[in-house]
Amino acid sequence: MSSSDLDGALDALPRGWEVRQIGRQAWVRARLGWKGLTADEYVDDGGHPMLATPNIKGVEIDFKSANRISSQRFEESPEIQLARGDVLLTKDGSTIGTVNMIRHLPEPATVNGSIAVISPRENLDGRFLYWVLVSEYAQSMFDRFREGMGVPHLFQRDINRIPIPAPPSSTQRRIADYLDRETAQIDTLISKQEQLIARLRERKQSTILRMTTRGTDSQALKDSTLEWIDQVPASWDVVNIRRVAEMKTGHTPSRTVDAYWENTTIPWFTLADVWQLRDGTRTYLGETANSISELGLANSAAELLPAGTVVLSRTASVGFTGIMPTPMATSQDFWNWVCSPALLPDYLVYVFRAMHDHFRSLMIGSTHKTIYQPVAAAIRIPLPPTDEQRRIVAQLDEQTAKIDTLIAKAERFIVLAKERRAALITAAVTGQLDVTAA
Repeated sequence: MSSSDLDGALDALPRGWEVRQIGRQAWVRARLGWKGLTADEYVDDGGHPMLATPNIKGVEIDFKSANRISSQRFEESPEIQLARGDVLLTKDGSTIGTVNMIRHLPEPATVNGSIAVISPRENLDGRFLYWVLVSEYAQSMFDRFREGMGVPHLFQRDINRIPIPAPPSSTQRRIADYLDRETAQIDTLISKQEQLIARLRERKQSTILRMTTRGTDSQALKDSTLEWIDQVPASWDVVNIRRVAEMKTGHTPSRTVDAYWENTTIPWFTLADVWQLRDGTRTYLGETANSISELGLANSAAELLPAGTVVLSRTASVGFTGIMPTPMATSQDFWNWVCSPALLPDYLVYVFRAMHDHFRSLMIGSTHKTIYQPVAAAIRIPLPPTDEQRRIVAQLDEQTAKIDTLIAKAERFIVLAKERRAALITAAVTGQLDVTAA
């Protein structure tokens, strides 16, 4: 639904429906949390679960992994103790609008200060309220009412005055029954597509690993001496990457010198551009979000690297790789490899993708993990003859493209299914869809 459609969602309700503020139909409890509660007051055993936003994001509320508070602390706030049928709404930060419902309460529990508890009164079915708050209409209301210059909030007074549809109780139950059933079917289809995508990505990774370490034809094998694969064809070499590629790094010109960032003409690949490489469908780098000037390049350790240079992210997002289509520079977050005639850039990209899991074992650092220069310089790779490299690249291009097409279709299905799900919910709770006829 468009924003204008959502604005008028409650203007033409069916006969017998009303518009009421949430506070007239439910008891809204939104508080700042326990006064003086500190992390060292959490208990490992006993006590009671205190749900936070991550615990209510899933289909089922996760009581098991929630922090626990002592029974004494729990009893200090009886007004925020949960009951079956309560609807939970995240009211702080970027997750405003996360909604779930207590359908099953395995033990007495409460919530932290980021969650509002909404308990329906007798004239409001809790399941109907849940579907209303999940709807695009209610989500648009949350966006409208949120406040705060820094971390946004939904205050209790604002939640209370949000208008929602109020059909007769019997109609509420029919709508809730209908949406429980129909969304469950859609969710099942989405889950199956997500499982399909996971299997396709596993197939793609195993195909890349097999081709870059076995080649295009069955061949006699030998021990590889590589940590990440046991054997390679006997006719192949296994070499330190620096024997067949020159290792380069990048740099960031000083931000304090304005002239380094004026009249910028040199593409500069940074972590802001890594998104291009995350799903592994793109081999060649696209346009960069930033560029630097020739003066900035000349006064930094960055280099203008030739087209065909292979980049490998080494910090934050480790192990993502691609090829420069034109001369570029990079930030210090990449190891860059200028290949000799003995190593095709496209083949090296596939080898790096085959090594993606291995790169994680090479990272060092407790907070900011990275692949340091001595480790990167010691990377060893399988090296077939260049003709075989070309055959491997050609076959992998063909096979991975087919898999990527199937993944894209499944992802598109999920997008459309989620759009249908959202539209169905909003239409049902605002009376645009007669669920008895549906």
